[in-house]
Parts: sequence; structure tokens; C-alpha cells
Amino acid sequence: MDDHYQDKRTNHSTDHIAEAIFTVNRHAKTAPDPKFLYLLKRKALIKLLKEGKASKKGLHYSNNPRFSQQSSDVLIEAGKYYFHMPPTKEDFKNLPHLGKLSSSYRNPKSSLSLSIAKEILQNYVGLKDDHEKASSKKQKYEKPVFKKLGETY
Repeated sequence: MDDHYQDKRTNHSTDHIAEAIFTVNRHAKTAPDPKFLYLLKRKALIKLLKEGKASKKGLHYSNNPRFSQQSSDVLIEAGKYYFHMPPTKEDFKNLPHLGKLSSSYRNPKSSLSLSIAKEILQNYVGLKDDHEKASSKKQKYEKPVFKKLGETY
């Protein structure tokens, strides 16, 4: 195994964790089953906030409002990256509303693979992917049994 990748997996600096969250979030948007990826993102952001390594900047109107009603998301800054999360009631009371999301700002590019990003976040938050283990235990293929025409079981 390459030492560079091993360092990335065990490095818990804010920038590396933020880059891993960015990679997981980017893949979750197109994943067929994104639940675990979004859970990793949420747990990692909450832990960064608790440790003081990330900060809530304000509220943005959501680009994808639920039930066709206007809703807001919390803007969180972690390292060089910005993320959105659903707000709590306290967020509406304590954070300023920044209005519409600006399309002029983009997060920095990342070349981190999804598997390494997931491993970084799983190590950081102490969460294991049960879904991955379940899908690896595929059922053994059984040949179909055909009965002769007119035969019953």
C-alpha cells in the first residue's frame, strides 16, 4: 500500500476531513442508495462543529425545496470547503439569513476517491457501513428447476 494514501486515511486535519466530506457528498448526489453517505456527511460535520473545527455561517434558501415549499439550509464552513445541512430550530433563531445561494462560489476540486473518503470519515466518526457487509454476502446462485409439461409438484 502506498504511504501517501495511508497518510491520507489516518490524517484527521480539518482540510482532509472536509475534502472527504466533499467527495462523499458529491457521490451521494448520484448514488442509487445514498443514505449511508449522507449519514457519514452529517455525523462528520456535527463532530467538526462540536470540536470547533467548523462553523455555521448562516442560512441559505434551498435549491431543492421539499414539497415545493421554500426551505432553508445551514451553510457550514470547514477548512476550504462549504456544505449545507438541514437546519435546527435554534439555527433559525441564531443564524443570519444569507438569502439565495450564490452560484459564483465553488468548492475546490478534489481528486480523492470515494473509497478512501469513506474510510477517512468512517475512521473519524467511528461508523461502519453495515450495508456494504450485507451486499458482499451474495446469495449462491441456484439453477432453476423445470418440470415437464403437465407435471405438478
